[in-house]
Amino acid sequence: MSEALDSLQSQLQAQIDALRVEAVAAAEALERESDVPTARARFLGKKGAFAPLMQSLGRLTPAERPAAGALINVARDAIEAAFDAARERLVEKALQSALDRGRVDVTLPGRTVAMGATHPVQQVMDDLVDLLCAFGFELEDGPEVETETYNFDLLNMPASHPARDMQDTFYLQGGLLLRTQTSPVQIRTMQAQKPPVRMIAPGKVFRCDADTTHSPVFHQIEGLWIDKDVTMADLKGTLTHFLRMLYGPDRPVRFRPSFFPFTEPSVELDVWTGTRWMEVLGAGMVHPQVLRNVGYDPDEVQGFAFGLGVDRLAMIRYGITDIRYLWENDARFLRQFATR
Repeated sequence: MSEALDSLQSQLQAQIDALRVEAVAAAEALERESDVPTARARFLGKKGAFAPLMQSLGRLTPAERPAAGALINVARDAIEAAFDAARERLVEKALQSALDRGRVDVTLPGRTVAMGATHPVQQVMDDLVDLLCAFGFELEDGPEVETETYNFDLLNMPASHPARDMQDTFYLQGGLLLRTQTSPVQIRTMQAQKPPVRMIAPGKVFRCDADTTHSPVFHQIEGLWIDKDVTMADLKGTLTHFLRMLYGPDRPVRFRPSFFPFTEPSVELDVWTGTRWMEVLGAGMVHPQVLRNVGYDPDEVQGFAFGLGVDRLAMIRYGITDIRYLWENDARFLRQFATR
Protein backbone atom coordinates (compact mmCIF):
# COMPACT_ATOMS: atom_id res chain seq x y z
CA MET A 1 0.00 0.00 0.00
CA SER A 2 2.84 2.37 0.85
CA GLU A 3 4.58 1.69 -2.46
CA ALA A 4 1.34 2.44 -4.38
CA LEU A 5 0.87 5.71 -2.50
CA ASP A 6 4.47 6.73 -3.17
CA SER A 7 4.01 5.97 -6.86
CA LEU A 8 0.81 8.09 -7.01
CA GLN A 9 2.52 11.00 -5.29
CA SER A 10 5.44 10.74 -7.70
CA GLN A 11 3.13 10.88 -10.71
CA LEU A 12 1.13 13.77 -9.24
CA GLN A 13 4.33 15.61 -8.33
CA ALA A 14 5.59 15.25 -11.89
CA GLN A 15 2.33 16.69 -13.34
CA ILE A 16 2.33 19.56 -10.87
CA ASP A 17 5.98 20.39 -11.46
CA ALA A 18 5.39 20.51 -15.22
CA LEU A 19 2.43 22.84 -14.82
CA ARG A 20 4.35 25.07 -12.41
CA VAL A 21 7.29 25.38 -14.79
CA GLU A 22 4.92 26.20 -17.67
CA ALA A 23 2.99 28.76 -15.60
CA VAL A 24 6.10 30.53 -14.29
CA ALA A 25 7.51 30.72 -17.84
CA ALA A 26 4.20 32.16 -19.07
CA ALA A 27 4.21 34.77 -16.28
CA GLU A 28 7.78 35.82 -17.02
CA ALA A 29 6.99 36.15 -20.74
CA LEU A 30 4.13 38.61 -20.28
CA GLU A 31 4.66 42.10 -21.74
CA ARG A 32 1.50 43.96 -20.62
CA GLU A 33 -0.23 44.19 -17.27
CA SER A 34 -3.60 43.82 -18.98
CA ASP A 35 -2.63 40.28 -20.08
CA VAL A 36 -2.00 39.04 -16.52
CA PRO A 37 -5.63 38.10 -15.64
CA THR A 38 -6.05 36.06 -18.82
CA ALA A 39 -2.76 34.19 -18.33
CA ARG A 40 -3.53 33.55 -14.65
CA ALA A 41 -6.97 32.11 -15.55
CA ARG A 42 -5.36 29.74 -18.08
CA PHE A 43 -3.74 27.94 -15.16
CA LEU A 44 -5.79 28.76 -12.07
CA GLY A 45 -9.27 29.50 -13.44
CA LYS A 46 -12.29 27.23 -13.16
CA LYS A 47 -11.42 25.71 -16.53
CA GLY A 48 -7.66 26.12 -16.18
CA ALA A 49 -4.90 23.54 -16.20
CA PHE A 50 -5.18 22.90 -12.46
CA ALA A 51 -8.88 22.12 -12.58
CA PRO A 52 -8.47 18.42 -13.59
CA LEU A 53 -5.97 17.92 -10.76
CA MET A 54 -8.42 19.34 -8.24
CA GLN A 55 -11.16 17.10 -9.63
CA SER A 56 -8.92 14.03 -9.34
CA LEU A 57 -8.76 14.45 -5.57
CA GLY A 58 -12.31 13.16 -5.37
CA ARG A 59 -11.21 9.85 -6.84
CA LEU A 60 -8.49 9.28 -4.26
CA THR A 61 -8.86 7.37 -1.03
CA PRO A 62 -9.00 9.27 2.28
CA ALA A 63 -5.44 8.17 2.95
CA GLU A 64 -4.18 9.56 -0.39
CA ARG A 65 -5.96 12.94 -0.35
CA PRO A 66 -3.98 14.88 2.30
CA ALA A 67 -0.61 14.41 0.63
CA ALA A 68 -2.01 15.08 -2.87
CA GLY A 69 -3.88 18.18 -1.68
CA ALA A 70 -0.76 19.53 -0.05
CA LEU A 71 1.22 19.14 -3.28
CA ILE A 72 -1.44 20.96 -5.29
CA ASN A 73 -1.73 23.83 -2.75
CA VAL A 74 2.03 24.42 -2.73
CA ALA A 75 2.06 24.55 -6.51
CA ARG A 76 -0.95 26.92 -6.66
CA ASP A 77 0.73 29.30 -4.19
CA ALA A 78 3.91 29.30 -6.27
CA ILE A 79 2.00 30.06 -9.46
CA GLU A 80 -0.02 32.83 -7.73
CA ALA A 81 3.25 34.37 -6.55
CA ALA A 82 4.69 34.18 -10.09
CA PHE A 83 1.74 36.08 -11.59
CA ASP A 84 1.75 38.63 -8.73
CA ALA A 85 5.43 39.25 -9.39
CA ALA A 86 4.71 39.58 -13.12
CA ARG A 87 2.02 42.14 -12.44
CA GLU A 88 4.32 44.24 -10.20
CA ARG A 89 7.07 44.03 -12.81
CA LEU A 90 4.78 45.21 -15.61
CA VAL A 91 3.29 48.06 -13.55
CA GLU A 92 6.78 49.29 -12.74
CA LYS A 93 7.78 48.95 -16.39
CA ALA A 94 4.77 50.99 -17.56
CA LEU A 95 5.48 53.67 -14.97
CA GLN A 96 9.12 53.90 -15.95
CA SER A 97 8.16 54.10 -19.62
CA ALA A 98 5.75 56.96 -18.87
CA LEU A 99 8.43 58.77 -16.88
CA ASP A 100 10.92 58.32 -19.70
CA ARG A 101 8.47 59.76 -22.25
CA GLY A 102 7.61 62.70 -20.01
CA ARG A 103 11.12 63.48 -18.87
CA VAL A 104 11.98 67.16 -19.05
CA ASP A 105 15.03 68.21 -20.96
CA VAL A 106 16.27 71.15 -18.91
CA THR A 107 18.52 72.25 -21.78
CA LEU A 108 15.55 73.09 -24.02
CA PRO A 109 14.49 76.75 -24.23
CA GLY A 110 11.49 77.70 -22.07
CA ARG A 111 8.02 78.19 -23.48
CA THR A 112 6.53 81.65 -23.61
CA VAL A 113 3.27 81.87 -21.68
CA ALA A 114 0.87 84.33 -23.25
CA MET A 115 -0.63 86.76 -20.77
CA GLY A 116 -4.39 86.97 -20.60
CA ALA A 117 -6.40 90.17 -20.56
CA THR A 118 -9.41 91.45 -18.71
CA HIS A 119 -12.56 91.16 -20.83
CA PRO A 120 -13.57 94.56 -22.26
CA VAL A 121 -16.92 94.49 -20.46
CA GLN A 122 -15.17 93.78 -17.15
CA GLN A 123 -12.67 96.56 -17.86
CA VAL A 124 -15.50 99.04 -18.33
CA MET A 125 -17.39 97.65 -15.33
CA ASP A 126 -14.33 98.13 -13.09
CA ASP A 127 -13.79 101.67 -14.36
CA LEU A 128 -17.44 102.61 -13.83
CA VAL A 129 -17.49 101.22 -10.30
CA ASP A 130 -14.28 103.08 -9.41
CA LEU A 131 -15.66 106.31 -10.85
CA LEU A 132 -19.03 106.05 -9.10
CA CYS A 133 -17.45 105.08 -5.79
CA ALA A 134 -15.35 108.24 -6.09
CA PHE A 135 -18.67 110.12 -6.27
CA GLY A 136 -19.59 108.68 -2.86
CA PHE A 137 -21.74 105.72 -3.93
CA GLU A 138 -21.42 102.47 -1.96
CA LEU A 139 -21.45 98.97 -3.48
CA GLU A 140 -24.47 96.73 -2.89
CA ASP A 141 -25.37 93.29 -4.23
CA GLY A 142 -28.51 91.21 -4.75
CA PRO A 143 -29.68 87.84 -6.16
CA GLU A 144 -29.88 87.18 -9.90
CA VAL A 145 -32.86 84.85 -9.35
CA GLU A 146 -35.59 87.14 -8.10
CA THR A 147 -39.25 87.11 -7.11
CA GLU A 148 -41.91 89.01 -9.00
CA THR A 149 -42.44 91.06 -5.85
CA TYR A 150 -38.96 92.59 -5.98
CA ASN A 151 -38.53 92.62 -9.75
CA PHE A 152 -41.96 94.15 -10.49
CA ASP A 153 -44.47 94.76 -7.71
CA LEU A 154 -42.41 96.91 -5.33
CA LEU A 155 -41.10 98.84 -8.35
CA ASN A 156 -44.63 100.04 -9.11
CA MET A 157 -45.33 97.34 -11.70
CA PRO A 158 -48.26 95.23 -10.44
CA ALA A 159 -49.48 92.24 -12.45
CA SER A 160 -51.77 94.33 -14.67
CA HIS A 161 -49.22 97.04 -15.40
CA PRO A 162 -48.48 97.41 -19.15
CA ALA A 163 -44.80 98.03 -18.44
CA ARG A 164 -44.38 94.32 -17.79
CA ASP A 165 -45.03 93.73 -21.49
CA MET A 166 -41.97 95.87 -22.29
CA GLN A 167 -39.64 93.39 -20.59
CA ASP A 168 -39.28 89.92 -22.10
CA THR A 169 -38.75 87.95 -18.92
CA PHE A 170 -37.24 84.53 -18.30
CA TYR A 171 -39.74 82.99 -15.87
CA LEU A 172 -38.80 80.06 -13.63
CA GLN A 173 -40.88 77.74 -11.49
CA GLY A 174 -42.27 78.70 -8.12
CA GLY A 175 -42.94 82.34 -8.92
CA LEU A 176 -39.27 83.05 -9.56
CA LEU A 177 -37.59 84.69 -12.54
CA LEU A 178 -34.21 85.85 -13.78
CA ARG A 179 -34.03 89.51 -12.89
CA THR A 180 -34.65 91.82 -15.84
CA GLN A 181 -32.86 94.75 -14.18
CA THR A 182 -30.67 95.53 -11.19
CA SER A 183 -33.43 97.75 -9.74
CA PRO A 184 -34.55 95.08 -7.21
CA VAL A 185 -31.27 95.74 -5.38
CA GLN A 186 -32.37 99.32 -4.65
CA ILE A 187 -35.57 97.98 -3.09
CA ARG A 188 -33.67 95.54 -0.90
CA THR A 189 -31.20 98.26 0.10
CA MET A 190 -33.91 100.76 1.06
CA GLN A 191 -35.74 98.09 3.06
CA ALA A 192 -32.54 97.37 4.97
CA GLN A 193 -31.56 100.95 5.89
CA LYS A 194 -32.98 104.38 6.53
CA PRO A 195 -32.17 107.47 4.43
CA PRO A 196 -29.81 108.84 3.32
CA VAL A 197 -28.95 106.14 0.76
CA ARG A 198 -26.33 106.41 -1.96
CA MET A 199 -25.61 103.05 -3.57
CA ILE A 200 -24.69 101.29 -6.80
CA ALA A 201 -25.33 97.65 -7.70
CA PRO A 202 -23.36 96.19 -10.64
CA GLY A 203 -24.42 92.82 -12.04
CA LYS A 204 -25.87 90.63 -14.78
CA VAL A 205 -29.48 90.91 -15.95
CA PHE A 206 -31.51 88.73 -18.33
CA ARG A 207 -34.07 89.39 -21.06
CA CYS A 208 -35.36 87.48 -24.10
CA ASP A 209 -33.79 89.82 -26.61
CA ALA A 210 -30.93 89.56 -29.10
CA ASP A 211 -29.65 91.74 -31.98
CA THR A 212 -26.65 93.97 -32.70
CA THR A 213 -27.24 96.09 -29.58
CA HIS A 214 -29.16 93.66 -27.34
CA SER A 215 -28.07 90.46 -25.61
CA PRO A 216 -30.08 87.91 -23.57
CA VAL A 217 -27.50 88.36 -20.79
CA PHE A 218 -26.05 91.80 -20.26
CA HIS A 219 -24.72 94.00 -17.49
CA GLN A 220 -26.15 96.95 -15.63
CA ILE A 221 -25.10 99.20 -12.80
CA GLU A 222 -28.04 100.36 -10.73
CA GLY A 223 -27.56 103.69 -8.99
CA LEU A 224 -29.68 105.26 -6.25
CA TRP A 225 -29.39 108.49 -4.27
CA ILE A 226 -32.06 109.22 -1.64
CA ASP A 227 -31.91 112.20 0.73
CA LYS A 228 -33.96 115.19 1.82
CA ASP A 229 -32.95 117.68 -0.89
CA VAL A 230 -32.00 115.60 -3.97
CA THR A 231 -33.52 117.11 -7.14
CA MET A 232 -33.66 116.59 -10.88
CA ALA A 233 -30.82 119.08 -11.19
CA ASP A 234 -28.65 116.75 -9.07
CA LEU A 235 -29.53 113.87 -11.37
CA LYS A 236 -28.62 115.80 -14.51
CA GLY A 237 -25.42 117.22 -13.06
CA THR A 238 -24.23 113.88 -11.65
CA LEU A 239 -24.83 111.86 -14.81
CA THR A 240 -23.47 114.52 -17.18
CA HIS A 241 -20.30 114.85 -15.11
CA PHE A 242 -20.02 111.08 -14.90
CA LEU A 243 -20.26 110.56 -18.68
CA ARG A 244 -17.87 113.43 -19.41
CA MET A 245 -15.30 111.90 -17.05
CA LEU A 246 -15.79 108.57 -18.79
CA TYR A 247 -15.55 109.77 -22.41
CA GLY A 248 -13.93 113.18 -22.20
CA PRO A 249 -15.18 116.72 -21.60
CA ASP A 250 -16.18 117.27 -25.23
CA ARG A 251 -18.31 114.15 -25.72
CA PRO A 252 -21.92 115.18 -26.59
CA VAL A 253 -24.62 113.73 -24.33
CA ARG A 254 -28.36 114.37 -24.38
CA PHE A 255 -31.37 113.80 -22.14
CA ARG A 256 -34.69 112.65 -23.60
CA PRO A 257 -38.05 112.36 -21.82
CA SER A 258 -39.05 108.75 -21.27
CA PHE A 259 -41.22 106.54 -19.09
CA PHE A 260 -40.32 104.08 -16.36
CA PRO A 261 -42.94 103.00 -13.82
CA PHE A 262 -40.50 103.33 -10.92
CA THR A 263 -39.38 106.92 -11.69
CA GLU A 264 -41.30 110.16 -12.35
CA PRO A 265 -40.21 112.16 -14.24
CA SER A 266 -38.07 109.74 -16.29
CA VAL A 267 -35.32 110.35 -18.83
CA GLU A 268 -33.00 108.42 -21.11
CA LEU A 269 -29.42 109.47 -21.78
CA ASP A 270 -27.75 109.12 -25.16
CA VAL A 271 -24.06 109.42 -26.00
CA TRP A 272 -22.77 110.44 -29.43
CA THR A 273 -20.68 107.58 -30.84
CA GLY A 274 -19.23 109.60 -33.71
CA THR A 275 -21.80 108.36 -36.20
CA ARG A 276 -25.04 108.15 -34.21
CA TRP A 277 -26.66 108.60 -30.81
CA MET A 278 -26.71 105.48 -28.59
CA GLU A 279 -28.83 105.12 -25.48
CA VAL A 280 -26.64 104.14 -22.52
CA LEU A 281 -28.85 104.58 -19.46
CA GLY A 282 -32.31 105.29 -18.12
CA ALA A 283 -32.91 107.43 -15.07
CA GLY A 284 -35.42 109.56 -13.19
CA MET A 285 -36.68 110.74 -9.84
CA VAL A 286 -37.79 107.78 -7.71
CA HIS A 287 -41.57 107.41 -7.90
CA PRO A 288 -43.32 108.33 -4.62
CA GLN A 289 -45.12 104.97 -4.62
CA VAL A 290 -41.79 103.14 -4.69
CA LEU A 291 -40.70 105.15 -1.66
CA ARG A 292 -43.92 104.24 0.14
CA ASN A 293 -43.43 100.56 -0.77
CA VAL A 294 -40.18 100.47 1.24
CA GLY A 295 -41.50 102.50 4.16
CA TYR A 296 -40.06 105.89 3.17
CA ASP A 297 -42.13 109.07 3.41
CA PRO A 298 -42.05 110.85 -0.01
CA ASP A 299 -42.88 114.11 1.79
CA GLU A 300 -39.67 113.81 3.77
CA VAL A 301 -37.17 112.35 1.27
CA GLN A 302 -36.75 112.05 -2.46
CA GLY A 303 -34.02 111.05 -4.85
CA PHE A 304 -33.04 109.69 -8.23
CA ALA A 305 -32.19 106.30 -9.69
CA PHE A 306 -30.36 105.30 -12.85
CA GLY A 307 -29.44 102.13 -14.70
CA LEU A 308 -26.24 102.03 -16.78
CA GLY A 309 -25.94 99.66 -19.73
CA VAL A 310 -22.34 98.49 -19.25
CA ASP A 311 -22.15 96.48 -22.48
CA ARG A 312 -23.19 99.47 -24.60
CA LEU A 313 -20.73 101.73 -22.81
CA ALA A 314 -18.03 99.19 -23.69
CA MET A 315 -19.16 99.26 -27.33
CA ILE A 316 -18.82 103.05 -27.40
CA ARG A 317 -15.43 103.07 -25.68
CA TYR A 318 -13.87 100.50 -28.02
CA GLY A 319 -15.78 101.24 -31.22
CA ILE A 320 -17.54 97.84 -31.27
CA THR A 321 -20.41 97.75 -33.76
CA ASP A 322 -22.12 94.50 -32.70
CA ILE A 323 -22.69 93.50 -29.07
CA ARG A 324 -22.48 89.83 -30.03
CA TYR A 325 -18.73 90.19 -30.60
CA LEU A 326 -18.36 90.49 -26.83
CA TRP A 327 -19.66 86.95 -26.18
CA GLU A 328 -18.43 84.89 -29.14
CA ASN A 329 -15.07 84.22 -27.41
CA ASP A 330 -13.14 84.81 -30.61
CA ALA A 331 -9.52 85.00 -29.44
CA ARG A 332 -8.63 87.25 -32.38
CA PHE A 333 -11.18 89.79 -31.20
CA LEU A 334 -10.36 89.59 -27.49
CA ARG A 335 -6.61 89.77 -28.12
CA GLN A 336 -7.03 93.41 -29.12
CA PHE A 337 -7.70 94.33 -25.51
CA ALA A 338 -4.62 92.65 -24.01
CA THR A 339 -2.65 95.89 -23.86
CA ARG A 340 -5.49 98.15 -22.85
